[in-house]
Amino acid sequence: MRIERVTSAAYRVPTDSPEGDGTLAWDATGLVVSTVTAADVTGMGFSYASPAAAAVIKERLAGCVAHREPMDVPALHEAMARAVRNDGRPGIAASAISALDIALWDLKARLLGLPLVSLLGRARADVPVYGSGGFTTYDDRQTARQLEHWTGELGIPRAKIKIGESWGRATARDMARVRLARRVIGDDAELFVDANGAYTAKQAVRLARMMVGDAGVSWFEEPVSSDDHAGLRQVRNMVDCDVAAGEYGYHPSYFAALVADDAVDCAQVDVTRVGGITAWLAVAHLAAAHNLNVSGHCAPNLHAHVAGSVANLSHVEYFWDHERIEGRYFDGALVPAGGALAPGGAPGHGLSFKAADAEELRVA
Repeated sequence: MRIERVTSAAYRVPTDSPEGDGTLAWDATGLVVSTVTAADVTGMGFSYASPAAAAVIKERLAGCVAHREPMDVPALHEAMARAVRNDGRPGIAASAISALDIALWDLKARLLGLPLVSLLGRARADVPVYGSGGFTTYDDRQTARQLEHWTGELGIPRAKIKIGESWGRATARDMARVRLARRVIGDDAELFVDANGAYTAKQAVRLARMMVGDAGVSWFEEPVSSDDHAGLRQVRNMVDCDVAAGEYGYHPSYFAALVADDAVDCAQVDVTRVGGITAWLAVAHLAAAHNLNVSGHCAPNLHAHVAGSVANLSHVEYFWDHERIEGRYFDGALVPAGGALAPGGAPGHGLSFKAADAEELRVA
């Protein structure tokens, strides 16, 4: 049995309204979809990435996996990693590897007739999620409506909003929005915040102490730049809430440094960036060896299976942009029940891309 065909395509999906966080604003999300076929069975993977990742799959990676044994995913992953050596792995190349690695694992599970979580080895029946969005561009009414959707309509007992507006220059509004979020979700739900690296370390400490005292914030994501390990460690050592980072880790070695520097309480790992399922599992095991948990960053339906295969999981991010895209353009998308996603019994990750529905958004 050999891999017969490898494809890639890129799409630009507009947001439903202007979105922004502490350090960036955007009006669309990039989606790169890859497929691999063997023995008339097709596996599919995707990444939220630049269209350039689709070109990397076509020009650099397809030749690494074509005509090879589809069961040997670790060997294929290593071949892809070596192929982009001179291009630079972090960033676009890692996102391309991620999409194709996910497709390869999906193909293997489908060939064996197994749900992906069963192939990987199930560690839990379902994976807890937290509602994520609350963009700095939202007014109070829009923020409240989104929070009510998660904690009220869907019953998710955790919610996260963006803070750090204008690179940390609007702290009064940050605090007002945090207090609003607590009023909306009530006393029983957990409240998370994400500054996307907008603050300085001592500024983050001052704000964290107020947010914990005023609103019971328990999770502070990227209070400073994720590349500032000393700053993350300083904040972590001075506040009561958990400090998290890692979403920009494009290789397991990134997390080795993050862990070695005692920079976080929980490592956020993105299966569409770090190098797919192969690399995500490597990071989860690294974290477990240091008594740390991991959290799946974004792409909730892709994380449901891989996150369900590790014991040291905190939760998966049910991110507004991505759950919208996955629910609209993929058959088989999961809906949180009681605050968790439960992978079904269909072979692979259970998703199929509705290419015809997305054709008008295709850019490459």
